[in-house]
Amino acid sequence: DTLARALSTPLAKALGQPVVVENLAGAGGVSGTAQMVRAPKDGQTLALVSSNHVINPAIYPSMPFDSLKDITPITVVGTVPLVLAVTNAVPANTLKELLAHAKAHPGQLNYGSAGNGSVLHLAAELLKSEGSIFVTHIPYKGTGPLTTDLIGGQIHMAFLSVTAAAPHIKAGKLKALGVSTLQRSAVLPDVPTLAEAGLPHWMALIGPAGLPPAQVQRYYQAMHATLATKEVQDALGAQGIALVGMAPEKTEPFFKTELAKHAALVKKAGAVKD
Repeated sequence: DTLARALSTPLAKALGQPVVVENLAGAGGVSGTAQMVRAPKDGQTLALVSSNHVINPAIYPSMPFDSLKDITPITVVGTVPLVLAVTNAVPANTLKELLAHAKAHPGQLNYGSAGNGSVLHLAAELLKSEGSIFVTHIPYKGTGPLTTDLIGGQIHMAFLSVTAAAPHIKAGKLKALGVSTLQRSAVLPDVPTLAEAGLPHWMALIGPAGLPPAQVQRYYQAMHATLATKEVQDALGAQGIALVGMAPEKTEPFFKTELAKHAALVKKAGAVKD
């Protein structure tokens, strides 16, 4: 919602028409995307989706739409780096020290997430797999209680968005061991990147299935111009969002790759919902 509202005014200027933002929360974005899929196929109703869009098909036994066939990917707008944060009681200041400690104490560490199948859950599952460690998953209903318990030491570690974690890291309430992207975050410039790219949280603009190529290009060019404005770069940079502006011809293959990657991680983590 914050991203959409930051983009709406300059995007409306680039398109030469009003852009109205409607926040439709629920089921990891399924509810809002379903409404876009059901809307008239005139290209006037688009959706700004997160990486949950490619996770949901593996989590939910039934979906009201096909995450590829019922949409037209337009562009990946940007990514929000995740940061691996640990409570101060954990005797590790680097990823290498954390992995060594976890291997020396198998099953004694735990990690929190915003719920089964969330980006924060799958990022930690990727770390477990790549680092060959055994830590216990503690799912929460949202990042608020997760962050509170992490600061309080009730859980040992978690992946959080950089924007959510940065104030607590800078205040010394949490330790940051690495960010999930290939480049350091401007919000936490002193925190190194993780060896593996991880699962950055991304946002993409999509339209209904069958959106004409000319209309796709119109929306992409308008978004590209919007992301180039200083107003948007300053606003989103302050939130830790790395702007991407992926071209349409690369966005659809990206969606397919992300769907396959997340399906494998969800299966391995056993995160399917009833």
